[in-house]
Amino acid sequence: MDALFEPIADATGASVDQIKLIFCLLFSYPLGSVYIRIPASRPELKHIFSLAITFFYLVLVLQLYVGTIQLLISVSGVYYLAQRVQTSRMPWLVFLFTMGHLTINHIIRTLDQYAGGYESIEISGPQMVLTMKLTTFAWNVVDGRRPAEELDKWQTEQRVEDYPSALEFFGYAFYFPGFLVGPYLTFNEYRALVSGSLYQAAEKREEDELSFSDPMPQRLVPRGRKRVAFRKMIVGLLFLGAYVVFYPEANFHLTIEDEFEAKRLFSRILFLQFCGFFERVKYYAVWTLTEGASIQTGLGFTGYTTTGGTRWEGAANVDIWNIEFAPNLKVLLDSWNMKTNVWLRECVYKRLTPKGKKPGFRSSLATFATSAFWHGIAPGYYLTFFFFAFVQTTGRLARTYLRPLVLPANYVATRGAPPPPQTTLKQIYDYLGIICTVMITNYGTIPFMLLTIDDSFVAWNNVAWYGHFLIGGGLVFFYFGGTIIIQEIQFMRRKAAGHRQQREELNRLVQTGSITPTTLSRAPTLPPLDEAAQEIEKELMGTGKGKSKE
Repeated sequence: MDALFEPIADATGASVDQIKLIFCLLFSYPLGSVYIRIPASRPELKHIFSLAITFFYLVLVLQLYVGTIQLLISVSGVYYLAQRVQTSRMPWLVFLFTMGHLTINHIIRTLDQYAGGYESIEISGPQMVLTMKLTTFAWNVVDGRRPAEELDKWQTEQRVEDYPSALEFFGYAFYFPGFLVGPYLTFNEYRALVSGSLYQAAEKREEDELSFSDPMPQRLVPRGRKRVAFRKMIVGLLFLGAYVVFYPEANFHLTIEDEFEAKRLFSRILFLQFCGFFERVKYYAVWTLTEGASIQTGLGFTGYTTTGGTRWEGAANVDIWNIEFAPNLKVLLDSWNMKTNVWLRECVYKRLTPKGKKPGFRSSLATFATSAFWHGIAPGYYLTFFFFAFVQTTGRLARTYLRPLVLPANYVATRGAPPPPQTTLKQIYDYLGIICTVMITNYGTIPFMLLTIDDSFVAWNNVAWYGHFLIGGGLVFFYFGGTIIIQEIQFMRRKAAGHRQQREELNRLVQTGSITPTTLSRAPTLPPLDEAAQEIEKELMGTGKGKSKE
């Protein structure tokens, strides 16, 4: 089958495996239209259809024969463990089993010099997605055995009380649109998709529009699915085209070349920003394509807009706008690989926190380690994660101490509070935040793409280690007196704002006639402090007179 893809690979400059992957993603669109037409009353046909398509991709197209057997072993093992092991430690056994298996394949991928490097398609990619599915399922099963009052909202919604049949579980594990590169979905989301219960809200809204003589269909799919799906496909193909055209001329590998080093420092830093964007473009392309394919099967329906249109946001794995124009790192990280973030939060971070306590250092460290091992064993991954640990700390400090300086002194940021006014100073702060976030992201992700320590250090050195200086300088400032200075400035701002507010209130009272200038002449200080002092003085004087008479 490679002969079908080799001409396209030669024409585009991509590898044959990359062309195969894109073929699988695009072929899932027409197959999604077939999948959604299978009646909800025949769920077994949906499971079998999904299994058949996934094995077609794995065996006939990608030719991952041994890898397919490995995945079947992982799915079978988890199905047995989750059913047979009744203790609360079952999810951790599943975690060790799946993550251990994945790590072994990461090691093989890294050490095998004949595997074609990281540009080839092998089983660890689909296995990463499968690991998220299987470990999430294990936690959902344990939550189904726990009392409902012990669970939070997400755990309650996703708990599995009715253990699935083997066919249903394998259909979930090998759900074809998101199997190769994501997005991953929970078991209850898959079950709702197959049964059609995902669209109950749509049925209630649209049933009045149907003729009384026209019986309700077995499964009503909300309008707009195809439009959204094919819009995602077009966007994904545009990003793919941009990647093919511009990536060879703008990528992180060029930052270690002599030609790059010969440029002026400003030109190198500016060129790095373009490289960072086109490194992300390939992820935008793949994730947007697979999101559209998932929507085509009916996944991702999240309700209606205020204008009555349908929303299909449940299958999204990336929010491109909030990545490229993120005002801070938290917004960017929440918008990148969103399904993985959910998995890390719900299946690692929160699970390590004892009941009644807030997540602490141990939970953070374990989440960091899990994310690193999940990605692979290349040293560049750990350089990136280690660097961004300090970036996150600096970002939190900046938001805590610097951001209040550009907001009104009396503004209190609480949940449910209205957004702060967009003053000129606040807008400048936001624009600087966007620039700094993008520059730090492009700098920090260099090792993630170059993978080796030597190449990463060469690239960082060629841009004068600007990211380390920015983050290191920020940490030095905050931890060596900067916070005290900022707090004093903020205290003075609040004090001045309080005086200003008192003067404005005083002027308002004068204008409304509530108080007169004659009254004010007796007041050496502003109310209400003066009024309170006068009351106390009267009490003391009255007490004194009473005593003198005695």
